[in-house]
Amino acid sequence: MADLMNQNRRDARPAEHTRPGRFEPGAVLGVVAREWILYTQSWRSTTFAAVVEPTLYLLCFGFGMGALVGTLAGYSYIDFLGTGIVAVSVMFQSMMPAVINTFIKRRFLHTYEGILAAPVDVREVVTGEALWLALRSGVYGCVPLLVAIAFGLRPGPGALLVPFIAFLAGFAFALFGIWISAVISSVRSMDYVFSGLFTPLFLVAGTFFPVTELPSWVQLLASANPLYHAVELVRGAVFGGIGAGRVLAHVGVLLAFTALMWFLASHRMRRRVVS
Repeated sequence: MADLMNQNRRDARPAEHTRPGRFEPGAVLGVVAREWILYTQSWRSTTFAAVVEPTLYLLCFGFGMGALVGTLAGYSYIDFLGTGIVAVSVMFQSMMPAVINTFIKRRFLHTYEGILAAPVDVREVVTGEALWLALRSGVYGCVPLLVAIAFGLRPGPGALLVPFIAFLAGFAFALFGIWISAVISSVRSMDYVFSGLFTPLFLVAGTFFPVTELPSWVQLLASANPLYHAVELVRGAVFGGIGAGRVLAHVGVLLAFTALMWFLASHRMRRRVVS
């Protein structure tokens, strides 16, 4: 009897959930709208954490280490750090919620089962979740830059591009986090992710010191770190002096990383939710 009931459930599943059809932007916006409604109920605590944490990093390291370092790579240390913290803040505001919230929604709340009961495909759910996190982190990620400006940073006109860089990086890291959440099998597995993945990405990205000061083999690893490319783009936009070739290279890496993560996240999430 149980086998027959399971077979009936599989037969009753809509065809679009087992075979991807046309990608519908309207469905993506529906997922984003759902996240916005939920955000309006918790924006105070979310905003508090998103603003206070990077600001404390900037103030403590900027003035504490800045008093010892003075200048670094031709910039005052608080200016150097402030531009790097922007990208780090974007990563934390997109990747961490993607790992934790997506796992909880899938494993415990069964949120995606309810969403997929509507004419929405897994690819649209993944894209909508990542798009919302990218929009949110793109806004919150600019807070450290505003704090640095309040303490004397004088950005160039390229600083107007920072929200767009933050959005691109946030979208990439959100997809990365969604893929990780679909790979891990338990909450305890997140310890490996936070300690073994977040920390190296965070430290080897040119945030606190130039990557050129590291051994050559570490510099090679840093070149594969998407956060490093986000830091370089933000710093180049704020201070200027970065060539068009380097800009295209950094953007190209982030776009390639985004495309890869979108494919992996959609594929893995489909296996978890549908299969």
